[in-house]
Amino acid sequence: MKKLLFIGDVVGKSGCEFLSAKLSGIKHEHNIDITIVNGENSAQGNGITRASAEMIIRAGADIITTGNHAFKRKEALELFDEEYMVRPANYPEGGCVGSGYRILDMGAYSVAVINMMGTAFMDPLDNPFTKIDEILSKIDTPNIFVDFHAETTSEKKAMGHYLTERVSGVFGTHTHVQTADECILGGHTAYITDVGMTGPENSCLGIDTGAVINMFRFRMPVRFFEADGACFLCGTITEFDEKNGKSHKTERIIIR
Repeated sequence: MKKLLFIGDVVGKSGCEFLSAKLSGIKHEHNIDITIVNGENSAQGNGITRASAEMIIRAGADIITTGNHAFKRKEALELFDEEYMVRPANYPEGGCVGSGYRILDMGAYSVAVINMMGTAFMDPLDNPFTKIDEILSKIDTPNIFVDFHAETTSEKKAMGHYLTERVSGVFGTHTHVQTADECILGGHTAYITDVGMTGPENSCLGIDTGAVINMFRFRMPVRFFEADGACFLCGTITEFDEKNGKSHKTERIIIR
């Protein structure tokens, strides 16, 4: 039996610093074998840069997943050539850099990490349900974990049920608020609608509350900036059988 730690969207410099301070202890306490971190908001002002990505990797991540802010920073495009970086697999083929999935070679077993993005109230990418069928036909390991970066609960739930018994885990990201619906679908697939975020807790999804309130009050453009104050880390720990990819237990964690 192996353990996989999935950590929700890391926000800004303070989120990266908090991850660096806490991740080693979490991995040691829970005997974690594999760590996945969503890092698409890890740069100041969101997006991801080489500096923020390398900070996440030095902290102890094996794979960094992303989402709709993957390509916000032009200077980050070459970053997606790195073996630890994944971008949503349903970006159109032909002109998009990087890969939508990676295979981790763990010696006696391997683990596939797929990044997919929803299309409800999101960018009009390729159909994620069709695309994931295509990817699964190419993967020969039973240990498959999916970061489904999507806006709506219904689309995430639908993907979880669509992939039941076909993958080891489906972890929702993007909305930054940890949900309380973690479960094992079909006795096989770990699922949660949203893992949550890592960054300033007293905030609007990591952003200064005053700026967000002004946006909603006055409907005028505002400059978003990272909130001050204490951080928290949200994630899930999933136990799975590396011989058949079956998840047996998944639990939420919040570290303050």
